[in-house]
Amino acid sequence: MTSLSRRGFLAATAATTASLILPARVRAQSARMSLTATTRTIDVRGKAATVWGLMDGNGRSGLVLDPGQAFAVDLTNTLAEPTIIHWHGQIPPNVQDGVPDLPMLKLQPGERRAYDFAARAGTHWMHAHVPEHEMLLLAAPLVVRRPEDVAADRQDVTLFLHDFSFRPPAEVLAEITGGASMAGMDHSQMEQGSTGMGGMDHSGMDMGATNQGDMMAMPGMDGMEMDLNDYNFDAYLANDRTLDDPEVVQVDKGGTVLVRVINAAAATVFWIDTGALPGRLVAVDGELVQPLPGSRFGLAMGQRLDIELDVPAEGGAFPVLALREGAKERTGLILATPGATVTKVADMSDADHPAFSADLTQEAALRAVTPLPERAASSQTMLMLGGSMMPYVWTINGQTWGRHSPVTAKSGERVEIMFHNMSMMGHPMHLHGHAFQVVGVGQNRIAGAVRDTVHVPPMGMVTIAVDAGEAARWMLHCHHMPHLSTGMMTEFAVSV
Repeated sequence: MTSLSRRGFLAATAATTASLILPARVRAQSARMSLTATTRTIDVRGKAATVWGLMDGNGRSGLVLDPGQAFAVDLTNTLAEPTIIHWHGQIPPNVQDGVPDLPMLKLQPGERRAYDFAARAGTHWMHAHVPEHEMLLLAAPLVVRRPEDVAADRQDVTLFLHDFSFRPPAEVLAEITGGASMAGMDHSQMEQGSTGMGGMDHSGMDMGATNQGDMMAMPGMDGMEMDLNDYNFDAYLANDRTLDDPEVVQVDKGGTVLVRVINAAAATVFWIDTGALPGRLVAVDGELVQPLPGSRFGLAMGQRLDIELDVPAEGGAFPVLALREGAKERTGLILATPGATVTKVADMSDADHPAFSADLTQEAALRAVTPLPERAASSQTMLMLGGSMMPYVWTINGQTWGRHSPVTAKSGERVEIMFHNMSMMGHPMHLHGHAFQVVGVGQNRIAGAVRDTVHVPPMGMVTIAVDAGEAARWMLHCHHMPHLSTGMMTEFAVSV
């Protein structure tokens, strides 16, 4: 931090901001960035843990692009095994989307691969599209700033969330799934009609079945119970740290802070609690929304929230916490003005946090600043989201990947997809290669947020509208990694 405040600096340079942006933009378009998939060591409650990561050319986690900067990245795999990276929230050519063998092979150890496409502005992230690799923390922020971000009198802070286990991901998945996991699945080579799960046929399973373990009642569901968490991780991380030793970010007295929250967890839904600071939710999944005031906002796996916070003129220390839904665990960081006393924040609350998965109140309140153009949909498809804890298998229309029936559309066509969740767990549904608009919550039509990942609660319905893009096979799947690993994935097949 410099002694000159951001407010003072921006005031002094406001007259030259426009002229400064253009040369930077020109330079950025010609400059290539490097990104390395590598191993690294982090400290989790005093214990060293070897994890994976995506580091830029300066050894920092992730990438930040300036306004107008192209995504021109050379990715090198220095890991001992092949992997592949998906640019979550970006819309690259399908060949660069980062799904194993659809159509590109995994990046081999020592291999370098170039990626070039127009970057989509907003708060996004990048991660391995192999569940075990993502659970090893092979993920990082991917922030593409807008011109107004550069000109704004505010500070940017990223809050990158993970759930973490000291155990190998394969062991964690095996415990959760009971051995039904397809975590190492090859997305393209599984033949239609094959389950890919040791010959087990789950097509006739009872999709309404629930387990009798750690569940909580959901109001208004006639005694039915929903499953919130299917694994207790060893730690919940905010920027690779726990509340035993949180990141403390220095901020200006009387300033505004934009907190870019990214839920990179494998299987954990969080509430973001801004505590004493008044907040405004101004973007979801990188897309601007009409400001929604509040101090607690929920986000599921794969989703992002941009929250503006106002720091009081008298200053102080202000925790911004991520609360695990349905449990007491929490993580987060501390915003502190110069000279403020920072007190320790416990990593457990006194009582369980409520269920974000219980309803769609927040989703129903969101309104896009730039909605999709109004036009009639040529078709509507309903996808039934099903599954159970015992046996641990999760499906789309009763099918797992490899037995799936694609959602089809022609390039340029507007289609609607209704997700109808008939299971007792929530499902964050992510569509590759597209941004969609939420146009229905339950039976109600809305002009909701534009996003790429929507959370569908137990027994809930969400409808999205999407304009089909490049003619290709685009993945559509649940971003709960154990659900994905058992085959909860289909495809959005776009033709000419």
